[in-house]
This record gives sequence, C-alpha cells and structure tokens, in this order.
Amino acid sequence: MSTGLGRGAGRRFGSGWISGVLAVTCGALGYGGVLCLLFPSWLTTPSARALYPLELVRFLIYVMLVLGFGLGALSVVLRRRKVLGFTGIALATAGTLLGGSSAEIGTLGGTTAVGLDWFLLNLFILALLFVPLERVIPRLPEQAIFRPGWTTDLMHFAMSHLLVQVTVVLTMLPAGVLFRWATQPWLQDAVAAQPLALQFLEIVLVADFTQYWVHRAFHRVPWLWRLHAIHHSSETMDWLAGSRLHLLDIVVTRGLSFVPLYVLGFAPPAVYAYLVFVSFLAVFIHANVRFDLGPLDWLLATPRFHHWHHAANPVDKNFAVHLPWIDRLFGTAYLPAGRWPEVYGISGSPVPQGYWRQLAWPFLR
Repeated sequence: MSTGLGRGAGRRFGSGWISGVLAVTCGALGYGGVLCLLFPSWLTTPSARALYPLELVRFLIYVMLVLGFGLGALSVVLRRRKVLGFTGIALATAGTLLGGSSAEIGTLGGTTAVGLDWFLLNLFILALLFVPLERVIPRLPEQAIFRPGWTTDLMHFAMSHLLVQVTVVLTMLPAGVLFRWATQPWLQDAVAAQPLALQFLEIVLVADFTQYWVHRAFHRVPWLWRLHAIHHSSETMDWLAGSRLHLLDIVVTRGLSFVPLYVLGFAPPAVYAYLVFVSFLAVFIHANVRFDLGPLDWLLATPRFHHWHHAANPVDKNFAVHLPWIDRLFGTAYLPAGRWPEVYGISGSPVPQGYWRQLAWPFLR
C-alpha cells in the first residue's frame, strides 16, 4: 500500500510522487527566499549579504515559487494521496502572499545564529550540480535519488547549514583562545606574502595532514568514534550522504584543522578559496558517480578512494580527505584496481535512523 511518501510503485515515474517532492522542495526554497528578504537580520548571514546579486536572487525566488505551484498542481492531478502536491502549492502560495520575489528587504541590523540563506543557497547549488551528475555517470544506476535515509541526511544538511554561524565561531574559538601564544608575526607575514596560488596548495597540504590524524583519532578513540559513527551509518553513498555528521564531530574536526592555518597566518583570500574547494570536494567524494583519475588516483581524492573509507569491509582505511598519498605514507591506504565496495555502513548497523535519535545516540548507554 502506498503512503504520502510511498515506496515501490508509488514512486514510479508518472505516479506524481517525483513531482510532489520537487514541488515541496521548490516551494520551500521560494518561501524561504522570501523570508530571507523580509527578515534579513534574523535569517541571513551578515558576511554574505553584500555578496548576493540581488536581481538574480529575486529571479530564482520567482522561478522556485512558480515551479512549486505548477509541480504541486501536477502531483495533485496524478497522485491519489494529495499531501505532497498541496504542500508544494501551499508553500508557493504563502511565499507569493508575503510579496514573492518583489518583497521589500527588511531592516538590517544586529546578528543572528540562523543561516537560512546559507542553507537555501547550498541546497540549490549542490542539488543542481550533483543530482544530474549522478544520473549521467552513476556508480549505481539503479540507486534512486530519494533513496532510504535521504530525509535523515537532509536534516543533517539543514542543521549544519542553518547553524553555520555557530559552527564557524566554535571552529575558530580553540585556535584564537588556546593557540594565540604560538603565533609569530614574522612567520605570519612571510606566509601571507607568498603568491595566493602557492598559499592555497600549502593550505590543502597542511589542512589534510592535520585532518588525517584527527580523522584517524575519531576511528580509534572510543568516545570519538561514537560521534563519528553517525557519519559511517549511511548504507547508501550519494552527494547528500556526506552531510550525515554529528554537530560535535563537525566542530571538533574543523576546530583542530583550523589551528595550524591560524598559527601560520595564511591570507584570507587563500583560506576562502580553500573553503570553496573543500566544500565541493567533500560532497563529490561521497557522490554516487563512477569517476577516477586512473594513474593519478593517488594524487587527489576521488569518489572511489573515499567510498572505500565507508565500506563495511575492510574498515579504518583511507582517512585523507584530499590527498590519498598521505594514507600510502602511513600505511592506511586501500584502493584495489577497478573495484568498488559492495556494502557500505557499519557491521550490525548499531546507529539508529532519524536525525534527532542520531544526535542523542553518542551520549546514550
């Protein structure tokens, strides 16, 4: 029997399920965009506001509202259960009634811990890039876009992005408070004076060397593993699976990885370039895409390299995020020629499903 988020035949093409999910997604993106226009001080990240091309943003809000309403109507016509279709229509209508893409920008001032704009922007860009990519060159062609566990991973994605300002502060706090003594002006001036391209390469090397050992510790230290096991609990790999991370795992890993970058004093533009690079690479190496670099597989991490890190067997391999040769250097590399893992996740599946249960699980006996 089919449900509102039906399975099997209820999800087949022409059933109205796909159009319903897309209607809810587009309607929510459009409605959220309108809220960001109306309440920028509450819902947008201060450092990003000045960078947005406003006319393009308004156009995208308009497109999302139209698609939310149109796809919702299509789903209502096609589907016996009307929940998805009517939800998409309701979200699009609510956004339109609030002013739609022409809504006036609200008063600016103060700060907020909620980065709704950051969540919406990343969801739109990453889905637009990786969903088609996973259809064109899939590792597993039969794997559905809305596979089991996708709602849990979407919640992880949402919370980590909505709380971006909190996680950024907590990421930088250990370095600024505990390692200020280690900074040397002469060293920082010399590092920042280098060409930005060279600084970028140095950041990739320094950050991944640090992350390698932090990542390895999360697999070896029991109480850290209980946090990191959340990430490995996904039994399906795609662009959204990489978002399944406990918030404490995010803060600790990023906080420790930022320490050497802070101490060395790399120039902000080089750091920002690295953040863009790692944001896309971290999604790409989890994606359901058949891609490798052939003889250069040991130079830069690829999906096949990182998928073996998530394999149910063998375990504790391929800890590097960017540079696989670091694993070769320390004896933790595993990349059999032409092969991919058959099973992902943790043996016995000890981690529960659902975002809130996973958030609490590391602290439960």
